[in-house]
Amino acid sequence: MSESDMEVNWNEDGLVPVVVQDTDGSVLTLAYMDEEALELTLDSGKAHYYSRSKQRIRMKGEVSGNTQAVKDIKIDCDRDALLMKVEQKGAACHTGEKSCFYRELSEVVEPESDIDYSLNIMKELESLIRDRLENPKDGSYTCRLFDKGVDEISKKFGEESIEVILAKDRSDLIYESADMLYHFIVLLVINDITLKEVMSELEGRRG
Repeated sequence: MSESDMEVNWNEDGLVPVVVQDTDGSVLTLAYMDEEALELTLDSGKAHYYSRSKQRIRMKGEVSGNTQAVKDIKIDCDRDALLMKVEQKGAACHTGEKSCFYRELSEVVEPESDIDYSLNIMKELESLIRDRLENPKDGSYTCRLFDKGVDEISKKFGEESIEVILAKDRSDLIYESADMLYHFIVLLVINDITLKEVMSELEGRRG
C-alpha cells in the first residue's frame, strides 16, 4: 500500500471496517482498525484490530495463537473500507470455526463445536509467549507488556481478573476468562515459572 493509499476515510469513531479474506478466497470475519492498528499491521505483517468492546488494539491470535499473516490489503473506491487477504493459522472465529460466517441466517440451534479444551492450547500459548520474551517482535502486544515489567504485568492480570468477575453473561465470561488466562501465562513467564510447575503443585494437593 503506497503512502497515498493510506488516506483512509475514517468513520466518526476514527475506525475503518476491514473484510478479512483467507488466501483460499473464503471470507473469515469483519473487523475494525484505527490508524495505529493499521500501522502496526503494515509494520509487523500480522493483523492487528481495534476492539470496540475493549477499546484497545489487539493482534489477532495474541491469545489463541491463531494469527493472521497479511498478504495483501486493498482499499475500496470510497476509501472507507478495507479488504485484507491473510494466511490464517488455525480458526479465525472465537467459536473454533474457521470463519465467523458459518451459520445460515435462519439457524436457531447452535452447532456442536469441536474446540479442543485440552491443555495443549495452554502449552502452545505458553510457548508463543516465551518466544516473545526471548525473541521480541515489533508491534507485539506481548512484547509491549514485557517492556513494562513485572509490576505492570501483575497489575494488568489483576485488571483482567476483575473483568472476569464482572462478566455480564456466559459469552462475556468465556471471553474475559481467555484474556485472564493469557495475562496469567505472561505473568508466569516474566517470573520464569512454567505451567508444568503450576500443574505439579495442583497435582500435589490432590488428597
